[in-house]
Amino acid sequence: MQIASLDALKINFDAQALWTLNFALAWIMFGIALEISLSDFKELLKKPKPILVGVCSQFIFLPIVTFLLVYIVKPTPSIALGMFMVAACPGGNVSNFITHLAKGNSALSVSLTALATLLAIVMTPLNLKFWGSLYLPTATLLEEIAISPLKMIQLVALLLGVPLILGMLVKYKFPIIAQKAAKVLKIVSLLFFIVLIFIALFNNRDIFLEYIFYVLGITIFHNLLAFFTGFSFASIFQLSARDKRAVTIETGIQNSGLGLLLIFTFFEGLGGMALLAAFWGVWHLVSGLILATYWNKKQIKK
Repeated sequence: MQIASLDALKINFDAQALWTLNFALAWIMFGIALEISLSDFKELLKKPKPILVGVCSQFIFLPIVTFLLVYIVKPTPSIALGMFMVAACPGGNVSNFITHLAKGNSALSVSLTALATLLAIVMTPLNLKFWGSLYLPTATLLEEIAISPLKMIQLVALLLGVPLILGMLVKYKFPIIAQKAAKVLKIVSLLFFIVLIFIALFNNRDIFLEYIFYVLGITIFHNLLAFFTGFSFASIFQLSARDKRAVTIETGIQNSGLGLLLIFTFFEGLGGMALLAAFWGVWHLVSGLILATYWNKKQIKK
């Protein structure tokens, strides 16, 4: 197995599949937005500390920790760029459900999802560009591909911002319908999205099987480090146990689906990037559910 060859590999994902992936991600975001209202944002002003800690954990400290991990481990450049991409994304689509299962602060989780989604429109492209440019091997890749941060901002706004606003409008106008539709829509769209990832992996199974242990090992360690970052940062600022759980999960469950879509759109399915984002998309569901099950059985000390 030639690890360096990952940088030259392209994951096969045709234009039709890419449009389907766009559609699925937008519907997932719309489903999440059906449970978000303006009152959630008003709550941020009343208790800003947990929100600020959660946002900083996701968009500042996770990228910093990721950069240090990349600098120490020195993975192949495309894997490193995939790690920067995942760390630059907002919280994942299932973070609210996992936080609820973990007996964390669900209201804080929903608020963080809403705010992080809005911030991701700008922060995801800028974080990827900033941290990717600081590490010479990934900086070289970025120069070769010549990504426009503005074009990436436009796509993220279309995929996250528009469905978020539309979903909130539906909740405001038709709250009962929105409440019923949200439960079904989130589950169906998420399952559909997972199926798409598995299809992408199956269609590239030779590459997948050849690099599974190398990429999965890095993904698992990176994900555990993300959970640790969220928990440590929340502990430093002495958040309550329930808030701590919410921030930990929001930091460890990243929207790798968004990262995967950006990789196929702007990086032409660059091997290491696509594999890492796809593995993260599957693994963080496993690790998140394991953590949530553990916390669910552990009594919260008052």
